[in-house]
Amino acid sequence: MDSKQPLLRPETIAITAGRPEVGADSALNPPISLNSTYVAGGPVGYGRYGNETWTALEVAISALEGGKTLSYSSGMAAISAVFSTLPAGAKVVASDQGYSGIMTLLGTLTAAKKINAKFVKITDTAAVISALDGADLLWLESPTNPSLDIADLPTLIKEAKSRNILVAVDNTFATALIQQPLAMGADIVMNSVSKYLAGHSDVLLGSLSTNDPLQYKALDDARKFNGSIPGPFEAWLALRGIRTFPLRFQRASENALEIAKRLSQHPLVTRVRYPGLPTDPEHAKAKAFMKGFGAIVSFDFAGDAAATDRVCESSKVVTYSTSLGGVESLWERRRRWPLESASVPESLIRLSVGCEDVDDLWSDIDAALLAAKK
Repeated sequence: MDSKQPLLRPETIAITAGRPEVGADSALNPPISLNSTYVAGGPVGYGRYGNETWTALEVAISALEGGKTLSYSSGMAAISAVFSTLPAGAKVVASDQGYSGIMTLLGTLTAAKKINAKFVKITDTAAVISALDGADLLWLESPTNPSLDIADLPTLIKEAKSRNILVAVDNTFATALIQQPLAMGADIVMNSVSKYLAGHSDVLLGSLSTNDPLQYKALDDARKFNGSIPGPFEAWLALRGIRTFPLRFQRASENALEIAKRLSQHPLVTRVRYPGLPTDPEHAKAKAFMKGFGAIVSFDFAGDAAATDRVCESSKVVTYSTSLGGVESLWERRRRWPLESASVPESLIRLSVGCEDVDDLWSDIDAALLAAKK
């Protein structure tokens, strides 16, 4: 099936893209291709260079993101592939608060003098633009993890491209259902496929999508020669997950908005971070170019770190765990991780809202909040 289906909506694309060719007795689903060796003369050549199951997954993600896709063994493998293509000493502009994995990688590469990372407040559009002088890459994450800050993607991407700066966007929280950075002019879109796309907390995968043939080749070479290839079974599971991705994401997002509203009225919550709330400082900016607000809610508990840990430990429906994007709700105090940004409050809880009944979720959350104060 053609990876680009402009007449189809995302809900249909998620179900139809990446299927085998239709014919008499043809399979509806692609097989799991467990091959490391291929007969000479074809386009693959060797198992590290390609796989039929990867391709099916990549076709589906390509159709959603609007660009040609490569899959990787994890989200961090995909991110590392981008940085491996930069020249030595490249200047990278990125948010001063975001996913701890990327923050750590940027810090490590800068300390080793392999790149020069410039960290800026991503919500301050003028400050980001000012930092672009001499930059090689603008790395954008929006909404940010875990504080849900919003970057003005249309403005920042346009400005960076006017200066011939490479732009990459982590689209994991928003997904292609909410925003399509490639359509805004970005060069690369990264997804942690482990999260919403796969959606069942059972695989580690990442992806990069691009419309630039030269960029695609560089990223493909990085995958081949760094060995960051996905497993066929994981790719198959992720593709199966994509079939229900829009349904899961819609339900989880609806739940998240309702939970955010209720949290904002709770006496033990001092701040709720969710751009879908009209009272959120990021709401107007997000509404201007995003089609929705996602299924992550972060909030500050009215207590110290130990009390906040007790909140997460007290839940019965919401699981105390790191990660996000699955059908089940997960939460944690993010500063329990030593690598988390110091700008994140000690009492901030990141809640990945799942697809459970919203009243069951709220009863559990409310009980856990109250239990931590006893």
